[in-house]
Amino acid sequence: MTRTRAVRGAVQINRDSEELIDTYVGELVGKIVTLNKINEEDIISIQFTVTGDLRSKNPAASLRKYGFKNVPLFCSLEPDIEGAMERVIRVLVTVERTDGNPLIPVYMNGAERLRPDLAG
Repeated sequence: MTRTRAVRGAVQINRDSEELIDTYVGELVGKIVTLNKINEEDIISIQFTVTGDLRSKNPAASLRKYGFKNVPLFCSLEPDIEGAMERVIRVLVTVERTDGNPLIPVYMNGAERLRPDLAG
């Protein structure tokens, strides 16, 4: 039986630059896909949010450099919450799965602080 499932992740970027956004988005989504054995054709959609201090590039555009040509991608602005972590890209990957294995989230480059309960 096929089930719709989702896995989250986030990365903190050192500074706002196209190159760093390209690199970290590729690494973040790459780790999520590899760690969870996700095939691109099983991805329903990928949604990103960015903090308002990341303006140089849309992470969805960055991900296209790594493939994902037939995957619907979307990006929106994270709410501006006082005291929130800066320079963060969050991602939600929605997939179809036939196995019941738990999906493993990926938080990296400082974003682990967002979910210390999941830090390994």
